[in-house]
Amino acid sequence: MALSVSYQAPDENIFGRLASELVAELPERLSTRVLENAKRLADQPALVDGTVRWNYAELGQEIHAACQWLTSLNVRPGDRIMTVSENCRALVVLLLAASEMDVWVAIVNSRLSAQEVDLIQDNCLPRRVFYTCEASQEAAQHAERHVADRYQHPQLGGLAISPLFDSEPEPVHASGAEQVAAMIYTSGTTGTPKGVMLTHRGILYIASISGGMRHLSEGQRVYGVLPMSHVFGLSSVCMGSLYNGACLYTVPRFEAAHLLATLKEERITVLQGVPAMYARALEYLKREQRALEAPALIYISAGGSPLDSDTKIRVEAAFGLTLHNGYGLTEASPTISQTRIEDRHTSSTVGRVLPLLEYRLEPLGSSGTAENAGEEIGELWVRGPNIMKGYFRQPEATRASLTEDGWLNTGDIAKLDHDDQLYIVGRSKELIIRSGFNIYPPDVEAVINEHPAVTLTAVVGRQVAGNEEVVAFVQCEPGFEVDMAELKAFIAERLAPYKRPTQIVLMDALPSTASGKILKGRLRDLAQQESAL
Repeated sequence: MALSVSYQAPDENIFGRLASELVAELPERLSTRVLENAKRLADQPALVDGTVRWNYAELGQEIHAACQWLTSLNVRPGDRIMTVSENCRALVVLLLAASEMDVWVAIVNSRLSAQEVDLIQDNCLPRRVFYTCEASQEAAQHAERHVADRYQHPQLGGLAISPLFDSEPEPVHASGAEQVAAMIYTSGTTGTPKGVMLTHRGILYIASISGGMRHLSEGQRVYGVLPMSHVFGLSSVCMGSLYNGACLYTVPRFEAAHLLATLKEERITVLQGVPAMYARALEYLKREQRALEAPALIYISAGGSPLDSDTKIRVEAAFGLTLHNGYGLTEASPTISQTRIEDRHTSSTVGRVLPLLEYRLEPLGSSGTAENAGEEIGELWVRGPNIMKGYFRQPEATRASLTEDGWLNTGDIAKLDHDDQLYIVGRSKELIIRSGFNIYPPDVEAVINEHPAVTLTAVVGRQVAGNEEVVAFVQCEPGFEVDMAELKAFIAERLAPYKRPTQIVLMDALPSTASGKILKGRLRDLAQQESAL
């Protein structure tokens, strides 16, 4: 088998600065540049959360005040706090105050099920849990279930706060390359969820380099609907905006009508989303027979899940702008590649690898040959400042994906063309990405298998326009009559909405090899055929 060759993406000019210069000036903490902006850009708009509007000076004041507040709540350097939340000013302030205090933040989407939230808390072992009740009804429900104390914060709004837990603090590192800023959990219904430890330097590399490539700067207005509990929303949107002096609009969840009204009324300049978000916006415009009004919009991009050419063409026609694309994963903070602002690709490329990152394609064997001369194909490995520190207290899982010298196995099969454009060919981990959220089939399968009538389940992804769906193939106990409505209700109690199957197909027996291994390739084909019927 041929040996793989490692490359380093070249330095490049980003909005008037070399990437190497931007990396050299990265501070050690997420909060440092934002607090500098509080002095330098004091009167510039920083954050809009519903009717609340803060300039940078006011945001800086709230960060300092929150440090004192957290200290009064006995949160110590090296502690972990957990937020059960959706996007809002309270989440932004807690993140940045924690940064100042050398506290880690485990950011958990409040739309996860009770079982998922509890498993994450059991792994994270936080000093305290904060619930952003005002921004999220689901957060309030989790708070009530956990008997957390409600608290009306004078500036951050309605919250709930857990009791103080006996939690062992982690060592504090002066270096932002060693100190963890945030933990994002990548799975969670069975076993132990994996907490991806993201460093200050990793997140700031993305905020600076990826943000600079989008020309994020003072005066830009960014629509922040991608959840901060997802690393795309955390690093690229939230920190990318505030690091570069732009104004962030925190939006708890996507609604097409709200997006389209805000594009017009607030003169949004930068919009980042997942392909499904754009597809739903276009459906809304068509249904309402309205034209798009986005008078100040200059940049749109999609990420978080595969962008198909049909969605790209339709979005670009409606917006009159290039729909930029990119690729990454939670363990890479998240961005590995993105199209550059001047690019005008008609293909499905996810752009070139970000400057200064190292990458290689591990050969796949005889089946992994490229279709055209000058192309390479293989399993993508990357190394650089944005790579995670590891999975929290899971050394075996860490070793399975991260080498001692810092190479991350993405688990994705990629192709490089002669212009160094990267294409994602497939996912060797069978990950399903639905509306930007990662879904791991074993998690969904385990829940369905808990039902007393179910013998075996296989979950696969099905490509639809701009998104992926979850399809579950279910084999039942012989002689059992399955009530489909009851089965769906059973699943709904145990899984977050985005993890629930779009379709459940009952089968007498799942296709398998002689050794009993389920033939998921055949099931993926069946799932696509079902959608065509």
